Amino acid sequence: MLCAISGEAPTVPVASTKSGTVFEKRLIEAYISEHGKDPVTREELSTADLIELKSSTTVRPRPPTLTSIPALLATFQNEWDALALETHTLRQQLAQVRQELSTALYQHDAATRVIARLLVERDEARDALSHVTVGAGTSSAANGEQMEVDAPQVPEYIQEKVAATKAELSADRKNRPIPADWVIGETVSSFKNTLTSKPLYPGTKALALDATGDLALVGGADGIAGVYSVSQQQLLNPLKSQDGALNDVTWAGKNAVTASSSGVVRVWNEQCSDSTAITAHAGEVIALAMHPSKSIVASAGADKSWVLYDIDAVKSVVQVYDPSKLTSAQFHPDGHLFALGTSSEVKVFDVRSASIGATLGPLSAPVSSLSFSENGYWLALALQGQSAVEIWDLRKMKATKSLDIGSRVDHVTWDYSGQFLAAAGPSGISVQQYIKEGKKWVEPLRSAVPAVATAWGPRASSLVSVNSEGNISVLTATE
Repeated sequence: MLCAISGEAPTVPVASTKSGTVFEKRLIEAYISEHGKDPVTREELSTADLIELKSSTTVRPRPPTLTSIPALLATFQNEWDALALETHTLRQQLAQVRQELSTALYQHDAATRVIARLLVERDEARDALSHVTVGAGTSSAANGEQMEVDAPQVPEYIQEKVAATKAELSADRKNRPIPADWVIGETVSSFKNTLTSKPLYPGTKALALDATGDLALVGGADGIAGVYSVSQQQLLNPLKSQDGALNDVTWAGKNAVTASSSGVVRVWNEQCSDSTAITAHAGEVIALAMHPSKSIVASAGADKSWVLYDIDAVKSVVQVYDPSKLTSAQFHPDGHLFALGTSSEVKVFDVRSASIGATLGPLSAPVSSLSFSENGYWLALALQGQSAVEIWDLRKMKATKSLDIGSRVDHVTWDYSGQFLAAAGPSGISVQQYIKEGKKWVEPLRSAVPAVATAWGPRASSLVSVNSEGNISVLTATE
């Protein structure tokens, strides 16, 4: 007979009445006093459940002290017993941990497979959604009949607001003179970097100035935006959210609007203390555009759709899908047209009918930025990875000028007079000026300040920019 714990022949053998297993009496009693269970079957066990097995043994004398060899041997035996008990416990725990680890690995593998399947299904659904033709057309059904698809309808009050804005702004556009106090080319050529803030929000992609030209709205990859005062040279209001990286920002009157990689368009109140989240896109929001009425904002998303928002009501009012991958967006200065940059062309929509009015292209690369001139018929395009800025004439529906900046251009923006075009990129900022009298282009300014976005200040007397680290810089004329 061998002890089930030590694996040796027991000196005082006992057997469990529940399992019939043989143990060394001192070992099993020590185990029961600590655990109260059978070490083999894990059943409840007490010393009353043990039966001592009779066998011929030699009675050993009790060692008086540890000075004798028998006493030392007894001590060593006790240590061995404790070690045997501990080893047995560790073996049991090891077996249990192995079983738990096996179960956890199986569950992790199953969860990974489920997540992978759901991601594939999501991507397939998005792709299928992007190929749905939204309009008054038809598609073949399984039984050969035609199924009509309702075209997206812009609410009537939005159409009226767009029409009223167009009528107001286009009335005097053709004969509108350049303001007398507007900046001239010689002044622009003297612009120097007079202010550079500390890094505000790393991962910044966009910049927007309010109507006063003093409040700069920026946002970074951590999902936090902020309002920076150019005159006070300090951050006034941080706009904190959990929406993910911010891809674009804009001002709608006195309301800050942010767009995130999680598909949320967030409208902040005038105090920047509270906000309302609007989720219309099924993927990240790529770009924002403010309507000239200041009460309508549009967004372009990775789900190949664009959405109009009523800022006063803080809600989305219409969503239009397009088969192209959208990369940028901008309203016409009169507000009746909405241009969307894609991977190979620019699509110009009629805002009131949500239908395509014109297509500009093909282009050699996706459109990273676009900007309408205040003259109403020029559209400047920056193409991804390209150093040339293309000028398209909406009257002729073709590119009439290509301005080679000499380095990569990521962002373009016209000033209010339609004379100056700022082109920004990682190598710096270039300002191109169109001189109407000679119908020629000149470059009054080239600055080494890197930028991902720029905005003209009041009367174009300054040029505000931000780089990818969130540093805001102000270029202006020095005394």
